[in-house]
Amino acid sequence: MKTLTNIRYFFEKHGFAVSSRLADRLGMKAKNVRLFFIYVSFATLGVWFAVYLTLAFVLKLKDMVYTKRTSVFDL
Repeated sequence: MKTLTNIRYFFEKHGFAVSSRLADRLGMKAKNVRLFFIYVSFATLGVWFAVYLTLAFVLKLKDMVYTKRTSVFDL
């Protein structure tokens, strides 16, 4: 249990200071940097979902256009 606590404190001290370091370097508030990362993560998720839906639509259209006919009388 003590090991997990030590690991958590290590990451809180060294790993979670990324946004505050970046904000200091850019001269802005850490809150704004965190909000930017949150908005970008939601936007990229939405973009890939839209790409997925577009590809599914294209594949469905392809299947409807290029249906394989078994005989001449299927017209």
